[in-house]
Amino acid sequence: MSKELEHSFVTELENNQNIVHKICTLYTNDSDAHNDLFQEITIQLWKAYPKFRGDAKFSTWMYRVALNTAITLYRKSKKSVRTIDYDSVIFKIKADEYDATEEQQLKLMYKAVKQLNDIDKALVFLYLEDKNYTEISETLGISEVNARVKMNRIKTKLRTILNP
Repeated sequence: MSKELEHSFVTELENNQNIVHKICTLYTNDSDAHNDLFQEITIQLWKAYPKFRGDAKFSTWMYRVALNTAITLYRKSKKSVRTIDYDSVIFKIKADEYDATEEQQLKLMYKAVKQLNDIDKALVFLYLEDKNYTEISETLGISEVNARVKMNRIKTKLRTILNP
């Protein structure tokens, strides 16, 4: 791979790494697993980058590769049940912006989202990233109508989980 292509990849990855971190947070329960998944996604992005044609935005392509990698690894490891102590989750919020109620709501939301199946998690993630249904459907490889229907069903399911 040329130095120019390598530089381009590193720049794009650095500019969009938060996408990968958010996906890792959804599909892992501890920092070691998070780091392992981040590394695996980076490797898969690196391997696939020479085939990136630029038909879509880099971030859209990155979502697709990252989510597919996370889902594949999640399915392989789904046989063992892992838990996390939500009190140990570190949120990087400035002290003057700290809101205990908001933090508790975030913890509950992550806990509820982790109960969804892998495709539904990906859909919620993209929805929370303010992606429109066209972008969501392109990223997940489903129709826009299917994305909308699934999202409505997921919202109902999350309400049930959060308000039993």
